[in-house]
Amino acid sequence: MPVTLLGVAVLVVSSGLLAPLGGCQRGNTPSGSSGAGAGVTQVGDSEWNGEQLSNAQTITGVVQQRTLPKRAAVLAISTAIVESRLENVHYGDRDSLGLFQQRPSMGWGSPEEVTNPTYATGKFLDHLVEIDGWHDMKPGVAQQEVQGSAFPERYAPQEKPAGDLTARFWTGPDNPVPAPSTGDTAQQVSTGQPHTCPGPDASSSNIALDPAKIPPGFQLPADPQQRAAVEFALSKLGAPYVWGAKGPDEFDCSGLMQASWAHAGVPISAGTYGQKDDGRAVASLGEVQPGDLLLIPGSLGSPSNPGHVGMYAGHGVIVNAYDSSTGVILERLDAWADQIVAIRRVAEPTTPPVGRPET
Repeated sequence: MPVTLLGVAVLVVSSGLLAPLGGCQRGNTPSGSSGAGAGVTQVGDSEWNGEQLSNAQTITGVVQQRTLPKRAAVLAISTAIVESRLENVHYGDRDSLGLFQQRPSMGWGSPEEVTNPTYATGKFLDHLVEIDGWHDMKPGVAQQEVQGSAFPERYAPQEKPAGDLTARFWTGPDNPVPAPSTGDTAQQVSTGQPHTCPGPDASSSNIALDPAKIPPGFQLPADPQQRAAVEFALSKLGAPYVWGAKGPDEFDCSGLMQASWAHAGVPISAGTYGQKDDGRAVASLGEVQPGDLLLIPGSLGSPSNPGHVGMYAGHGVIVNAYDSSTGVILERLDAWADQIVAIRRVAEPTTPPVGRPET
């Protein structure tokens, strides 16, 4: 039975996508399970699919962008586990939507906004940091203060898996508890730095090409799918970077990759966590082809969990949704070469490739 209190819904469904938390649910290891099955990854005692992991990564990234402590990520992820099982659902009780089942009619944002994981996380955090002592409250209490659930007892048990997910995606030291907010924090970023995917550290960036121009002599690939994906990505040069955006006019790094390949008729995952496993691995830069996804750790990722992705366009250049102060640009492949930790080919060409690497 769906129940709504204070504008946020908790979905309690005995069958279908959302199962009661007391029962077996996709994403958690059932009793007697020997480990992660196909399409899922074991994190602590629970199993998660690619979408769930990508959303947990996004939540953690938003918390780090705002320089909030790990505790905020644990509270946000545990809430999303209860409300949507970390899946960005487009339905719920009444008009409840998204990871946190936020209701547009109750002032949480438009349907498009509350189904954007980055925006939804930010709104949750906005309300969380307004609660005095949120970081020291007993398990489940702060989440209930934000959500107003009819089932407050469900949050505390999910803090353990949420903590495991936070630990998986958190990079660097913990952040101190911020001073109490004195105003609206919806658009604040505590660091004062631009939002990024996050991509390459700006201090080591080597942007050598004009982002508004195609290099002289550039040719699109002959293969129809590669051509469609690369052409779409190149058409977005100069577009704004917005964390979590997937188009049509604004993108983050993984959002641009997903939109480009969707234009070519090839669905790929949302988020770098899923994209690092899409398609098949390419062994070396010597074998890279136009349309291949190139993944690097970025400023908040790691070699095993890359946080940034670009598309090889051919002729030694990469299309890169860089950050919110730079937007979508071209970079040279050789500027990325020593950072690349994975190359993924999401569609096999049917015609001989052109535009081999020029490093």
